[in-house]
Amino acid sequence: MKLSTTNNTVATNRKAYHDYFVEDTYEAGVILTGCEVKSIRLGNLNLKDSYVLIRRDGTVVLCGMHVSPYDKGSFSNGDPRRDRLLLLNKSEIRKLRQKVTQKGYTLVPVRVYFKQALVKVEIALCRGKELHDKRESIALKDQRRAIERATKEYGVK
Repeated sequence: MKLSTTNNTVATNRKAYHDYFVEDTYEAGVILTGCEVKSIRLGNLNLKDSYVLIRRDGTVVLCGMHVSPYDKGSFSNGDPRRDRLLLLNKSEIRKLRQKVTQKGYTLVPVRVYFKQALVKVEIALCRGKELHDKRESIALKDQRRAIERATKEYGVK
């Protein structure tokens, strides 16, 4: 499923692209409290070390996402690392469950953004990279950066 990039991105999980090969992405809604939404609007969240689980009863859960407590919230501020339910279609959950049961596949949140007034999470179906794959991707990134630097220096477009 292709997503538009014109949305208001709040946070991205760049480590996921370093550690995994991203094969497919899905858009999911998140069940949040009011103070969590206000905190996310301010950009106070972290996707590092977060992952997605599909439970036996078919619910999809985002684990490990840290949403800092809202400054002006009092008793309504909950646990910053609590598990949050994701909203997906039944057919998408079925597809994801089949893929995740295969060896080497996992679900990782890649991006959190606002779509109109709703908070959405882009989750990716990923396959883990090995050490030599990570080294190869770093070398490719360095080569691209060197080419861009050289073309910018000589004014070539």
